[in-house]
Amino acid sequence: MQKILEIKKLLTNNLKVIENYFFMTIIQVIGSLIGIIIYPYLIRSLGSESYGLYIFALSIVSYFLKIVSFGFSLPAIKAISQNVDNKEFNSKVVSSVISAKAYLSIISTIVFFVSIYFIPFLNQNILIYCICFTQIISEVFFPFWYYQAMQKMRIIAFLQLGIRILSLPFIFIFVKFTNDIFIYAIIGTLSNIIVAMLSIVHLTKKENIKICFVPIKQLKTYFKDALPFFWSSSASTIKTESITTIIGIYFSMVDVAQWDLANKILQLPRIIASSINEAIFPKMIKDTKKSVVKQIIKYEFFLGLGIFIIIAITGHWLVLLLGGEAMSGAYPLTVIFSLTILQGLIIGCYYSFVFIPNYKYYFITKNQVLSFFSFFVLCISGILLFNNIFIVVAALVLSGTCEIAYCNYLIKKYKLA
Repeated sequence: MQKILEIKKLLTNNLKVIENYFFMTIIQVIGSLIGIIIYPYLIRSLGSESYGLYIFALSIVSYFLKIVSFGFSLPAIKAISQNVDNKEFNSKVVSSVISAKAYLSIISTIVFFVSIYFIPFLNQNILIYCICFTQIISEVFFPFWYYQAMQKMRIIAFLQLGIRILSLPFIFIFVKFTNDIFIYAIIGTLSNIIVAMLSIVHLTKKENIKICFVPIKQLKTYFKDALPFFWSSSASTIKTESITTIIGIYFSMVDVAQWDLANKILQLPRIIASSINEAIFPKMIKDTKKSVVKQIIKYEFFLGLGIFIIIAITGHWLVLLLGGEAMSGAYPLTVIFSLTILQGLIIGCYYSFVFIPNYKYYFITKNQVLSFFSFFVLCISGILLFNNIFIVVAALVLSGTCEIAYCNYLIKKYKLA
C-alpha cells in the first residue's frame, strides 16, 4: 500500500513532465509513423535515385539551418522555465531569439546562394536545393522551445499532426513519377512553414506574448549564451549530416536512399529515447541531484541496449517490408547505426543534467569538437583504406564512444557527479 502511495505521489508531482514528454514524443512518433507509412509509396513512385537526391538536398540545407538556429533553444528554455509567469520577460526572450535568427537567416541566405553559384554539384540541381532551403523561414519563426519551456507541447503536437495529415492527400494526388520530387519537396517545405506561422499566431493571441523587432546591438548576451551550444550542435549536425553528404559524393544516390531507410527505421525508437531527457530537462534544471542523475543514466543505458537488440532481430524484415529486396543493403547500416541511440541517451544525460546545471557549457563544446574530429579522421582514413559505405557509419559510432569517454573524464576531473 505504501509503495502504491509513493508511486501515486511521484506521478502527481510530475504530471507536467509526463504530459510534456507524452506530447513531445507523440508529435515526433506520429510524424515518424506517417513517414514510414508513405515511404513504400514514395520510394516506388519517385525511385531510389530521385528520392536519394531529395535526402541529399535536405542534408545540404541542414548546414544553413544550423547557422540560423545557433543554439538559442537551450538557453531560451532555461530562461523561460525559470520565469514562467513573467510575460514581459518571456516576450523579451521570444522577440530576441526570433530577431537574432532573422539576422542569421540573412547571412545564411547569402552564403547559400554563393555556394550554389560556385559549387558544381549544387548548381546541377539548383531547384531542389532552393525549395528545401525555403525551410529557413520555419527555422526563424517556429518557437517550439517556448512551448517546451512552458510545458505546453500539446499545442505543437496538435498543430504538427493536423498539418501533416492534411498534406497527405496532396502527396498521393500529385506525387506519382520521378520528376514529382519537386512537388514533394514543396509540400514538405510548406507544411513546416504553416506550422511555424500558426504557432506564432497562437503565441501572440493566446499566450499574450508580444513580439517586436530587437536591434542587433541588444542581442549580445543572447549570442554569447548560445555560442557554446552553437559550436557543439554545429559539430554534431555537421558530423551526422555529413554522412549523407559523404555517401552522396563518394558513393551514389541509391546508397543515400538506403542510408535514409536506416534512418527511417531508427527514427521512432530515437524519438522515444531522446524525448526523455528533453521532457525532464525543464524540471531537473531547477533541482539536479547527483544520485538521481546516476539513476537516470542507468535506466537509459538499459533502454538503449534493449533498442539495439530489438533492431538487430527485426531490422531485416523491416527493411524488406518498407523498401523491398532492392533496399536490403540498409539492414547492416541500421544495426550499426542503432548503437548511436544508446550513446545519445547517455551523452544527453551528461549534457542536460551535469554540464548545463553546473554552467559548464564549453564542456559540451569541447566534447563535440573531439567527436567531430574523431569522426572525420576515422571516416576519411576508413574510406581511403576500404572505400566501403559501412565504414562511414562505423566511424560515427566510434566517435560517439569518444564522446562518452571524454564526458566521464571531465566529470571525474572536476567532480561534477
